[in-house]
Amino acid sequence: MTTPSPDTALSIATLWHSLGWPLLRLLLGLAVGLLVANLLEALRWTRHLARLAAPLARAAHLRDVAGASFSLAFVSPAAANGLLSDSHNMGEISNHELMLANLFNSLPAYLVHTPTIFLLTWPVLGMPALAYVGLTLIAAAGRTGFTILLSRQLLPPPPPGCIACRNIKEGNTSWAEALRKAWRRFLRRLPKLVYFTAPIYVLMFFLQRHGYFALAETWLAAHMGWLSFLKPQAMGIIVLHLAAELGAALGAAGSVLQTGALSPRDVVLALMVGNILSTPMRGIRHQFPSYAGFFRPALALRLILANQGLRAASMTLVTIIFYFCT
Repeated sequence: MTTPSPDTALSIATLWHSLGWPLLRLLLGLAVGLLVANLLEALRWTRHLARLAAPLARAAHLRDVAGASFSLAFVSPAAANGLLSDSHNMGEISNHELMLANLFNSLPAYLVHTPTIFLLTWPVLGMPALAYVGLTLIAAAGRTGFTILLSRQLLPPPPPGCIACRNIKEGNTSWAEALRKAWRRFLRRLPKLVYFTAPIYVLMFFLQRHGYFALAETWLAAHMGWLSFLKPQAMGIIVLHLAAELGAALGAAGSVLQTGALSPRDVVLALMVGNILSTPMRGIRHQFPSYAGFFRPALALRLILANQGLRAASMTLVTIIFYFCT
């Protein structure tokens, strides 16, 4: 198989709209998340966030900073990663605790995107959208539940006292002092965020433009004979999910649903299988640039592999249950 070449030269306008502006939005989002995490730390508000998830964190033998990150992930997964990154860099949590805390955040991190996914799927699919979103939500809850059980087996109970509540007796920090402290820490971290995230994002962009991701997707599409339990019309949905993300797959799903070529059950199964098969590509293409802004590239890759591996396993399990129970 020959290596594909780009179709046309990139104009300045095309480069800006397809690379410059998306990269700028990504960097701005990560920077805001990092600044929010630093400000919460400086104000010592993380102790309040930690209390919200304290029962779950205690059950998982995770430190309170993991509970604070869990609560913060309901608002901003990037800020939650920033909080974990700061604690890890200061030596407060180990690599194993970091990985488990990151997996612990599966449910809130997914809930952030649930409204968007539902609003995309409902107008196209109608009632089957409830089944699809519900299955993915159950899988996310299962990942967090599994992480609690796994952490409880792997980690000893944390020492008395909590990292997030450290120095509470010193009193509250004023807003002016907290802003100065958060801004100084933010300026120290910002160069690393840009230096790692931008090159990796650009690399992902050119790999996609030159067709390397398409080659992998084509290979996967050509080796899907083991999906014989699905109707042939479902293969188009799966291939589009691999090649063009959820939007194109939903368009195909809506079309075959309206014509009656596939039942609602078949459409949900096709979307779930497409979601599972696109997991590795999605993790490298979308998560790696973001994670590399907070963690060393090697550590970021390990976190993503663990995260996406558990995601694929949980999605596979709920899909199998759905297949045999419907």
